Amino acid sequence: MFETQTDDRGQVGIGTLIVFIAMVLVAAIAAGVLINTAGFLQTQAEDTGIESTEQVSDRVQVLSSVGTDVTTGDDGSVDAVQLTLQKAPGAGDIVLDDVMIEWIGEDPITDVGGLTEGDIDVLSDRTDRATITITGNSIDAGDSADLTITTGSGAQTDLTLNAPNYIGDDTTAVRL
Repeated sequence: MFETQTDDRGQVGIGTLIVFIAMVLVAAIAAGVLINTAGFLQTQAEDTGIESTEQVSDRVQVLSSVGTDVTTGDDGSVDAVQLTLQKAPGAGDIVLDDVMIEWIGEDPITDVGGLTEGDIDVLSDRTDRATITITGNSIDAGDSADLTITTGSGAQTDLTLNAPNYIGDDTTAVRL
């Protein structure tokens, strides 16, 4: 009644086994590609995170700003500015040679003339202080100027300097 063929059954089993092995190999290759891509993306994300954190936290704080080269009289002006800086909380080391200051006043100046630093080259501790003197730019009595201080990592600190309305004849320095 029923005839069974036993000659082809082994070939069908071997064919199924070959297809199964091929599927496992393709899945293994795809998994390897996904793992490599995930590793690359993780490394890139970590680098981006570190750079972003530095741009936000590696800032300086301005402790004081003083006008030191003062022209007195009714139309007095401040011709030199002395800034005392420290690193902001959570900031890494700040190399002062990498710090750029942009002077934005009535006539914007990006190349601040006469920039001189103090005795320290790197702000590595919160107790470190650096004094920077800016010459070549002036603020007239009653006027103001904006400064942008950019560290080597790209973090920025904005500062507005306001000269007093009157600079008298006996004035040698003014707080800005």
